[in-house]
Amino acid sequence: MKKVILVFVFAFSYTFMNAQTVEELKKEVSSKKGEISKLNGEVGALQAKIDAFPGWKYGAFGTLGVNISGFNNWYAKGSPNSSAGNIAIIGNGYANLDREKYFWRNSLNVNLSWVKNDDTDIGTDSDSFDGTNDVFTLTSLYGYKLSSKWAISALGEYRTTLIDNFNDPGYLDLGIGATWTPIKNLVVVIHPLNYNFVFSNGASDYTSSLGAKIYADYTRKIGAINFKSNVSAFQSYKSNDLSNITWTNSFGYTLWRGIGLGFEFGLRSNKQEALNNANSVNPVPVPAETFATVDNKLQSYWLFGLNYGF
Repeated sequence: MKKVILVFVFAFSYTFMNAQTVEELKKEVSSKKGEISKLNGEVGALQAKIDAFPGWKYGAFGTLGVNISGFNNWYAKGSPNSSAGNIAIIGNGYANLDREKYFWRNSLNVNLSWVKNDDTDIGTDSDSFDGTNDVFTLTSLYGYKLSSKWAISALGEYRTTLIDNFNDPGYLDLGIGATWTPIKNLVVVIHPLNYNFVFSNGASDYTSSLGAKIYADYTRKIGAINFKSNVSAFQSYKSNDLSNITWTNSFGYTLWRGIGLGFEFGLRSNKQEALNNANSVNPVPVPAETFATVDNKLQSYWLFGLNYGF
């Protein structure tokens, strides 16, 4: 009986001591977390001071989406012998210089993707990766400061495709006017004097013209989140049919050591591109003077995949 009591007392004491040890460890973990939180706050404050200094600021983040598959004698499929794949790349980068009297902001957006769907039982079927998404935009903005929020500015923006039909079309906007920076990370460009050069090869449905340029960009990093929203609009003075607007949004969320999830979507309205597309599939081309007959549908794209920020 005494042995049983001794065993019971020993087991109870061991359990109590072990529980006490666990509670102590939990308190220590909680204390360490508090210290880490305090240190993160101090690091954030120091980083804010560093960011406040004038000079060059660089940043970039991107998204990679990859999906590749292959089937051999998989009879449950309609095409038992086939291979497929989808590769997509998004890159967003900037290099900004901020001085007391002037600023110079440069940004790059690239969105490329390729798709493959090869039925190996069909000899005429394509076995290569064909381009789908194809966006390239390079922007440079210089401004001479009149105040903390307003500047006289000059903007150059070039947009084209890289995989298919490079510079066909290609758009180059050159203009002058004013830039407004109402809050940090937001830039609004208002240029009433802007020339929209449109480049194309061979027979062209594109026309260059003089007009006004509205450009807005908001780029920010909040903790593990990278965010960029950009609107680029041109209003032609010659004809509304020559106007265009593009809106893109990019998100990146870092999960571990720069690796995370990324998402981007874009919208565009461009009647000249709609006319060119209609004429590429229409045996009887539509004259450029008859824009009213063209169905200018809203263009869009989106991409979701792995993200790497640095």
